[in-house]
Order: sequence, then C-alpha cells, then structure tokens
Amino acid sequence: MGDVIIALIPAVLASGIIFGYQSLIVMAVSVLSCVVLEYICRKVMKRDNTVTDLSAVVTGMLLAFVCPPTLPYWMIIIGAFFAIVVVKQLFGGIGCNFMNPALVGRAVLLASYATAMTTWAVPMSKLSIFGSNADAVTSSTPLAIMKGGDLASLTSNYSVVDMFLGRIGGSLGEVSALMLLLGGVYLVIRKVISWHTPVAFIATVAVLCLISAPAGISAVDYMLYNVFGGGLMLGAIFMATDYATSPVTKPGQIIFGIGCGLLT
Repeated sequence: MGDVIIALIPAVLASGIIFGYQSLIVMAVSVLSCVVLEYICRKVMKRDNTVTDLSAVVTGMLLAFVCPPTLPYWMIIIGAFFAIVVVKQLFGGIGCNFMNPALVGRAVLLASYATAMTTWAVPMSKLSIFGSNADAVTSSTPLAIMKGGDLASLTSNYSVVDMFLGRIGGSLGEVSALMLLLGGVYLVIRKVISWHTPVAFIATVAVLCLISAPAGISAVDYMLYNVFGGGLMLGAIFMATDYATSPVTKPGQIIFGIGCGLLT
C-alpha cells in the first residue's frame, strides 16, 4: 500500500498544479474520511484496527481521483462511507471486497449527485477552497466533445499534448496521463502489479479506436485522445489491478484486461 501511495503522488502533484489548492483539500478530506470511518467501523464491529495497513489511505486517494475538484466536501464523505463501510468492512475488510471500493463510492455519488459529479473545473483556474466556483467550471471535457461529435471543436480546444500532460478538465486524478504512467512504471518495477492487465486494457482500447475512428480526424489522433482521456490510465493502472477483484494468473490478467477494454 505504501508503494501505491508513492505511485499516486505524481498525479496528486499534477492535480495541485492544474486545479490548485482546492484539489489537495478534496484529497485530504477524502483520505481523512476513509481512515476515520475505517477506524470507527472496526471499533464498532469489535475487530482489530487495520488503519495502519494504509489501505484506507489508498481508497481515499483513489476516491478523490475519480471525483471533480469542485465536489462539495460533504459529498466526498458520503462516498467514503459507501467505499469503506459498505463495500470494504461489511464484507470482511481488506482483500474481501467484491468490487473496488473507490469505484463503488463514485458510482453512488454519480447516481445521487449527477450534476455535481459532472461539473468540471477549467484547468489552471483559481478554485475557491470555500464558497462558489461557478465562474471557473465548464461542462466541456474532451470526451464530452467527442461524444457530441464535434471533432473540429475538440482539436481546436485540446491538443494531444494537452491530453497527455493534463491541461484539460476532468476528475481530480484522471487528467494527467503522464503522471499516471510514471506511477504505473514505478509499480511494475517494484513488482506491486504486473504489466499484463494494464497493457491489455489500454491496447484493446487503442486498437478499437484505430479501427473505428470517425471521419474528420486521423485514426491515430482519435486513438490518442481516447487513450489519454476519460480516466483510462487511472482505471487500467490503479483500478483494474486491485488485488481482491482481479485475476492472479498472467493469462487471466490479459483476458481480464481485454475484457475491460472491450467494455470501455
């Protein structure tokens, strides 16, 4: 878990640069909520304290990563409750969860507070830690533009380099593909994860985009816009490799990665 935290730090720093102090406050609230909720839950259930294994910290970081930096703090706490208490602890704690806790927390928040979860901050804007950020938000992320079919607007507003570095709107931790890749390389070198699932996941999406690129944009650019956007790197490197919910054999990891890519 310590290695996963280290691997996430580059993306945390990128979010602080792109969205300002507000993103770091959201991250802190999410992590603190997960740690406190795990501690309280274990106490109530009369089980050994597991806060020191750092898994709650990782869940808190990943939950913040899949939320917009403008999300109200109390919503983050609700997401943390479902991630830690409902999905993780009620099913037995670390290693016993049937799904990735952070993703369940995001799913609950998206179903309950869709507007707040789909309101994106303008990159490099000055977000307020307290109060309204109405003057610094936009609904136009690169994937939203692609979904609308306005490819000319996409290429004029965002370059592939913007997508790669993170000069785009989106969830707090999804925007910088470069920083997520750095974290992934670190985890592979440390043998915390294997490369099989992430590579199969990303390669499947890349191939599908190359063969299905619409008119008006080159197939390679269309593929890169999709691979560098929408949290694909975050999902492939840090979500799909979750120990409790992913295969343990190398062929199984490849098949799982391909399946995730097809679903994406």
